[in-house]
Amino acid sequence: MRIALLTMTEPAGAGQPFPRAFLRIAGASLAQHQLGLALALDCQRVICMARGTSPEVIALQHMAEDAGLQFAIVTGTRQLAGLVTAGDELLVVSEGLFVDPANVVPLFDGRGPVVLVQPVEGALAAGYERIDINRANAGLMRVPGHLVERLHELPVDCDIVSALTRIALQSGVQMREVPAASRVGSDWRMIRTEAEAFALENEWLRARFAEGAASAGRAVARLGVVSFGASLLHAGNASNVLSIGVVVLLAIAAGLGWFSLVWGGFAFVALAWVLVEASRLLRSAERHALGQLPPAIPRADALLWLIDLAFGALILADTPRFAGEPVLSWLSTPVVLLLLLALLPRVVRGAAVSWIGDRLLLGLALAVGSAAGQLLPVVQIISVGLIVAGLLFPLRSQD
Repeated sequence: MRIALLTMTEPAGAGQPFPRAFLRIAGASLAQHQLGLALALDCQRVICMARGTSPEVIALQHMAEDAGLQFAIVTGTRQLAGLVTAGDELLVVSEGLFVDPANVVPLFDGRGPVVLVQPVEGALAAGYERIDINRANAGLMRVPGHLVERLHELPVDCDIVSALTRIALQSGVQMREVPAASRVGSDWRMIRTEAEAFALENEWLRARFAEGAASAGRAVARLGVVSFGASLLHAGNASNVLSIGVVVLLAIAAGLGWFSLVWGGFAFVALAWVLVEASRLLRSAERHALGQLPPAIPRADALLWLIDLAFGALILADTPRFAGEPVLSWLSTPVVLLLLLALLPRVVRGAAVSWIGDRLLLGLALAVGSAAGQLLPVVQIISVGLIVAGLLFPLRSQD
């Protein structure tokens, strides 16, 4: 059995009442990030080395058990030795380590035990422990379970991670240096204080979302996430708060449409779409932090359907139905527009997809058209433009 050992005993700075394992980054504690790492490395059990039970430890236990892992809490070496057999593999994660599982999994290829290390220059100041004159540990190792028995030879108050590292190296477990590319940036860091956690959160968001091609509306959403996402994630339930904001903005848009201020309704729907895209980014950060896979239908996609329905309803609210005009004829203009918006991202590839699906630009164009009393011509021009885009831009492969 592969077992993950997570420690949570060191305080998060002087005077702090809680361990640094519960400092939060991207809406999840460091311990929850490490639980995601354990899942990525196919561990079947998690052992939590703590001073005792606490609400944070119980919450971590529930998350582990919901993910199908066995969970145990130990307070000393004797309890640990009783839970690890000679045939087990023990993945030891240093307290406070924040690491992207994508950087770790390739380093544990194969079944042999290994201690991950790095050059000592700069590592000690960053919070890692020296191993020898040239190397420091990197916060992770995989060791045979029988080495845990040797902890009985040491004082009961010893640093278990440090002691296991020494025991593993003395037993001939090989060292493997973590590539510099994996250690640079925000994806491999030792966190010791709340200030370091908050700084890393900002850096991680910038690295994850600040780059890449995007349309004007998505660029606004990314800028908002990079600027304010850390505060939202640090407070918790960031994506939920934005999703509620989307519903509120859509309700305001409906009220404006009811009072014949359709152009204002379009503006609020456009703003609601920006919040949808921001919530999509924040939710991806939350899922990444917890090691969760995206659902079959992400919440942002469901909200996008509401956005499009709101656009269609506002177009109809500003489109008079003439006497004797068939209902299908009255509905056709917004329906054709919304079907094109849904279809083209499925068949067109490249940067054009981002611009085609930009509801901020769409909402602003419709708001201007409505304010000028020319909404129907604007909708028709946009529809024709989308058809032309589908003919001109490269199509997705059908393989």
